[in-house]
Amino acid sequence: MSRTITLLRRGTSAAATCTEAPAFTDAELAAALSAGRLPITTSAEATVHAAAVVAADEASALVAGGTDPWRVTVRHSGSRADTLDVLVRTGAAYLRTDLTRITEATALCGLPSCGARAQIEAEDVDAAADAVALGVDDVVVDDWDDAAVALLRDRIAPDVLVERAALPPFLDIDIARERLSRPVLKVYLDQIDASGYRRPTHGWAPGVDMAPPVPPRRLSIAYSDAAWAERPVAPPPADLAAILDRSLDGIPPTRDEVERLFRARGDEVEHIAKVADTLRERTCGDEVTWVINRNINYTNLCYFRCGFCGFSKGPKSLNLRGAPYLVPIEEVVERAVEAADRGATEVCLQGGIHPDFTGDFYVSVCKAIKDRLPSMHVHGFTALEVWQGAQTAGVSVRELLIRLREAGLGTLPGTAAEVLDDGVRRFLCPDKIRSAEWAEVHITAHELGLRSNNTLMFGHIDSPAAWANHFEVVRHIQRQTGGFTEFVPLPFVHMGAPIYLQGRSRPGPTWDEVVLVHAVGRIAFDGLIPNIQASWVKLGLDGGARLLRAGCNDLGGTLMDENISRAAGASHGQLATPEDFREVITAAGRIPVQRSTMYARLESPEPVA
Repeated sequence: MSRTITLLRRGTSAAATCTEAPAFTDAELAAALSAGRLPITTSAEATVHAAAVVAADEASALVAGGTDPWRVTVRHSGSRADTLDVLVRTGAAYLRTDLTRITEATALCGLPSCGARAQIEAEDVDAAADAVALGVDDVVVDDWDDAAVALLRDRIAPDVLVERAALPPFLDIDIARERLSRPVLKVYLDQIDASGYRRPTHGWAPGVDMAPPVPPRRLSIAYSDAAWAERPVAPPPADLAAILDRSLDGIPPTRDEVERLFRARGDEVEHIAKVADTLRERTCGDEVTWVINRNINYTNLCYFRCGFCGFSKGPKSLNLRGAPYLVPIEEVVERAVEAADRGATEVCLQGGIHPDFTGDFYVSVCKAIKDRLPSMHVHGFTALEVWQGAQTAGVSVRELLIRLREAGLGTLPGTAAEVLDDGVRRFLCPDKIRSAEWAEVHITAHELGLRSNNTLMFGHIDSPAAWANHFEVVRHIQRQTGGFTEFVPLPFVHMGAPIYLQGRSRPGPTWDEVVLVHAVGRIAFDGLIPNIQASWVKLGLDGGARLLRAGCNDLGGTLMDENISRAAGASHGQLATPEDFREVITAAGRIPVQRSTMYARLESPEPVA
């Protein structure tokens, strides 16, 4: 059975994630953090900014004095009994051993209820590989380049090599937020992915104006070297293979299995994407759909304070990216007419929660559009808008939805879901509706004949566990109502988001996480939700096209005006033309088909030449 071996690169090179020293002056600390490296102290007398590597007796004193155990690495210097006693009483994360005591260290760390991992400092690839063969599962190296990492990765196969930051993987972000200083927290979050491992350093992120640097033969970019890009994909581990085989047989993964899929790395991502692509072909064939629509963001004034939102403005924020605005209903209608003249079949209505809005406003907007354009499909109003609109109008959610339906509302967007995990929502969007309230709106809408989609905004302070919880909420609703038309993952665009600018979130998902959320969506929702959409606004058309190999069959809409992602820092255009969609879909070897909001074909598909 393969193991996961973690690697920590320390030193002063651009590839290093940490610097070790007996202590750090204020200037040295500032220099390390500004270079993106976490400070690790090697003296118990020094301030522990991120982590510490100390002798056994010093480790006991540090933890007794209030240092978090997950910050502590114990040097293997005392007797076997004393070392074990310190490990289990402090809960230290690592035991740093040497070549003469590897066997003892791995035995101690392998004991039941001992949570420490055996660690060694390795001078070169041979020493590291030998230590791993003897049972060490954490390797510390100095200023290695990517080529050396690649050599070690291939030497220890089938064990899997994963880089980490100075702090242990899977550290709960709520604990990190509470216990780390703001400067240390920012560097740590900039370094990690959703599982707490080191994120790739190629510079790609959602919203950045560059194509994802994916080799032609792969979808994963867990490593950047040429050998990785060209080598055959290794067979999946037994547990992953069993989940994927059952999925191909029509048996959906359980909630815990969904989380396991989300924690896949490297070659495992390729296998998951391949299964998702097979299920996509069974369900949708080779047709890839898109819709001509226009986004109308009627106000950016909002009294909710969501940490991820770079779009909304408060009354006192005139100095932040322009003044608040409110588009008159007459202007909203004119924009809808312009969209119709350009071939749009849908207008999508979303905006901030204006302090003067009640549910009557949403009804009025919908009715005004339908009075002027009876055939235009109105896709509008998030669950938050419906919930707040019902409260301010003094009616129930059901009553407001009936009024909206009678005014001509066609479908609801699934946004305002963010992540349907209340542990995340309490910090990400504390004054927003909770998961059950979001579910209440969508279940009620479905019961009234209003369909909706569902979204997942990921890559900020969330985790694979939170994504799995989100999927369970969606599957519960869909099994009950069948009302979701599509699943739309929305990668977090970080550049202009307040929560990132304050140093309290990761800089968006990694590319592999983007692949996984789309591919696992296809697998987990197989037989429930037929359509998986890639957001070109977040990923660019090139990025969206790559996901057609990972279970996606839809590229969304032309939009015409898209302000929310742009306000968060996205560089991708506010408009994609029908020609853009046809070109990118055909180049991917698929068949482009214009659709309606409800996935009815609006043009005859033309086979790819």
